[in-house]
Amino acid sequence: MQSGFVDLLRNRKYEILLFALAQHLFIGIFLTDLDFYTRVIWPINMLVLGLGSIFIFTGKHSLRHWFRNIHFIVVLLLPVGIPFFKHDPDYFKILNINYVVFFVFLFLELLRFLLRPGYINTDIISAAVCGYFLLIEISVFLLQTMEYNNSESFKGIDTSSSASIFIDLVYFCSITFTSIGFGDITPSHHSTKLVTSFIGIAGQFYTVVLVGVLLSKFTSKTN
Repeated sequence: MQSGFVDLLRNRKYEILLFALAQHLFIGIFLTDLDFYTRVIWPINMLVLGLGSIFIFTGKHSLRHWFRNIHFIVVLLLPVGIPFFKHDPDYFKILNINYVVFFVFLFLELLRFLLRPGYINTDIISAAVCGYFLLIEISVFLLQTMEYNNSESFKGIDTSSSASIFIDLVYFCSITFTSIGFGDITPSHHSTKLVTSFIGIAGQFYTVVLVGVLLSKFTSKTN
């Protein structure tokens, strides 16, 4: 029974990761108490996200993946300290840097999967969407690091709490990736302007490459 449940989770690992990423980025839609979000929801949704990524690395025993496993534990523990260090920008810089590394690991692993098989199925589709969300995650935590390092990095961001900064940057990165750009939040420092430009280019590049990969897989399957 337990083995069957584990096999089910392993077979649905990309759908589970997709759900974990979506709830991490957008669960704020259903919450109004940002202090509760910071103290309770953030640690929980990071735990869900961490657990959702476990099977992506199943069966890997290289030194790189041992490092990833140790780093995974660090990432799970970091949100626990948020209620105690919520006014310490240095703590959030460390937290954000670790999240960037964590999501880069996940993104690279997904890219390997997307480029490897010559077919298309639900796993490929789910992994492709996960890759898009992971790019947003990487961008959010990279920009958060810059915001905590320099409070004048952006104009229009609500800096009243760590949760409001996170939510505003999720919104900013999402509209940057989709090329909407409402202009209510703007980078105000030369470094954040350049990083934002790179993020926009990376998002468009991923979309173009992904469409090409999916079309080639679909064509290969059809042939």
